[in-house]
Amino acid sequence: MSQEMFEKGKAMRSQVLGADYVDNLLENSDDFNLPFQEAVTEWCWGFVWGDETLPPKTRSMLNLTMLAALNRMTEWELHLKGAIKNGVTQNEIRAILHQITVYCGAPAGVECFRIANRIFAEKNDQ
Repeated sequence: MSQEMFEKGKAMRSQVLGADYVDNLLENSDDFNLPFQEAVTEWCWGFVWGDETLPPKTRSMLNLTMLAALNRMTEWELHLKGAIKNGVTQNEIRAILHQITVYCGAPAGVECFRIANRIFAEKNDQ
């Protein structure tokens, strides 16, 4: 593992998903899953998200569509929150959801809208 790439990934992962989330995830990892978390942090967040060719907002938009296509709704919700932190607007999210619905199917769109409505309602309650 490259410590430099891991630290870069941890910083980016914390920026997008929240430092508390990332710190808690790493601190609560055990001997079984810690190597996986370290690899994800280094490779996904350091190598990919740390590449400045695409801005985080664009990466968030890409992730929302890919995760919906893969029907990974737990990760989709997590990345929706990250997308909002990365500046993706509610109107942009709606447009992304329309595209998800057309290309991934109505059930995926329905589920994504359901999650988005809940997240926006929670955000408005704060």
